[in-house]
Amino acid sequence: MGIKGDFPGLYAWLDNQDAKEAGNSIAFLNYEFSGSDNQLLSMLKKDLEKNVDFKPGDRIYVVRMRTDNGAQKISGKFIIGKRRAAPWVGYGDSDNNIADENE
Repeated sequence: MGIKGDFPGLYAWLDNQDAKEAGNSIAFLNYEFSGSDNQLLSMLKKDLEKNVDFKPGDRIYVVRMRTDNGAQKISGKFIIGKRRAAPWVGYGDSDNNIADENE
């Protein structure tokens, strides 16, 4: 969230969830819900939107454990906003002039 983000709303929500601080802009929490694994992200998004005034450009990324064919997997997804270009893009030595195998 930008400097004018609704931090009081977000912090109140996190406090109500008994979230733990886990680094810069990172919180850990157990989110209780009833429903299928597929409904978790939409329910979490609705809960956040009900309690926090999000502005254009705000982003929330959720990393979670999920079950996929009986196996525990870790996955992540933006539930508010979307991915942006990384600030380091363009600094490396990548070669965008890749020749086709047939040349």
